[in-house]
Amino acid sequence: MRHLTTLALLALLLVAPAHAQERTLPQSATQLTLSFAPLVREAAPAVVNVYGEARAAARQVDPMDDFFRRFFGGDVFGGPSLPQERVQRSLGSGVIVDESGLVVTNHHVIEGMDRVRVALADRRELDAEIVLSDARTDLAVLRILSDERFPTIALGDDEALEVGDLVLAIGNPFGVGQTVTQGIVSALARTQVGITDYQFFIQTDAAINPGNSGGALIDMSGTLVGINTAIFTRSGGSHGIGFAIPARMVRTVVDSARIGAERVLRPWLGASLQMLTPELAESVGLLRPAGALVADVVAQSPAAEAGLRRGDVIVAVDGAPVDDTEAFGYRFALAGIEGTTRFRVLRDGRDAELEVRLMPPPETPARRPVSVSARSPLDGATVVNLNPAVADELRLFERAGAVVVLEVPPRSIAARYGFRPGDILLEINRVRIGASDEVEPALSRGRGAWELVIHRDGRTITTVLRG
Repeated sequence: MRHLTTLALLALLLVAPAHAQERTLPQSATQLTLSFAPLVREAAPAVVNVYGEARAAARQVDPMDDFFRRFFGGDVFGGPSLPQERVQRSLGSGVIVDESGLVVTNHHVIEGMDRVRVALADRRELDAEIVLSDARTDLAVLRILSDERFPTIALGDDEALEVGDLVLAIGNPFGVGQTVTQGIVSALARTQVGITDYQFFIQTDAAINPGNSGGALIDMSGTLVGINTAIFTRSGGSHGIGFAIPARMVRTVVDSARIGAERVLRPWLGASLQMLTPELAESVGLLRPAGALVADVVAQSPAAEAGLRRGDVIVAVDGAPVDDTEAFGYRFALAGIEGTTRFRVLRDGRDAELEVRLMPPPETPARRPVSVSARSPLDGATVVNLNPAVADELRLFERAGAVVVLEVPPRSIAARYGFRPGDILLEINRVRIGASDEVEPALSRGRGAWELVIHRDGRTITTVLRG
């Protein structure tokens, strides 16, 4: 046994770098039995399984109807159809963050669900209600419908994490039951992942699989540093690349739920930003493309009041560095909706400090929703006046005096013509549209053909629709 220990020690010394040679083999039985079990015992009771269920009426389609559908696409009306109930289910994980029964999970776990149940670590199942669900962060808050007090995991400080730190992931992969996996923090502030609007993820190699969504990522002090959300996979299983939403963003959503907000409250800037390319970075005097370039500023917005200008590059928010537009969106969303925040910007090759007022996006002008019922390609759509609050919901840059499509029911005529939320209506039948109540009168000018000018995804499109 002594010979084996000597060989192992020699191997360790040969492969270890000079600065790590003070590390030794376990010297006692106590060291040999070091375990994550104490952390798991504390955290696991607060990690739950989340089950969602939605019931919807599905049509039983006539075989001939199905024949036409496969060859021509779309819906074929006129054939017989019988109502038939269809049940959709989802499975994920969640974390109890308040002893009253507040549970954080992912929005995609409970999206569209009519009924939600939570299975506790002791195998009891309880009903829960959806308090708040936010697609932009992919987070949701549930409340367990019970008067008892529940075990919790405290929200930690993800800003203290470093690449290489040990973490544990706890969840319910593939529905097999509560499972714990161990790994390290592989990367921080991951953007350009394409999962949510606020991309600033913790990357980990702790095994995360389907069903882990909404589960806990904890550090070695047992605090919650992230909510496991997605994996990069080609097979459907874990490849060692998992992503978690940082605890600071989780806290923002939970705080909104605690005060009874119907949606997550975020600050309004009133500026559009764009990514810095190496060429743009060089033109503004940066050695590398780091920061968020201001492309446009809305008049009378917090950005305008602070003196932010087109061409400025935002490089820090409250002292925290901003590497790209995604990082800015995350940092600014955490600033709150009261008080002020400070931007450090690069302007004409020099640093400048700006103080920006924090406030929620206003509902001015009033939305004045109009459900289009006129016989036209927009039949069934809901249009509203575009204001900062609407622009925030639809991820648009607001335009003064603009009208936007807010909702398009799936089986409406507007949906069949390809309209979608976020389409800005500039002209209808050569009439400039400046208010929602001008849409239907302009549509009535059409006689089997409608000329529309629409702004979508940064492009202005002119089209003639017939019907």
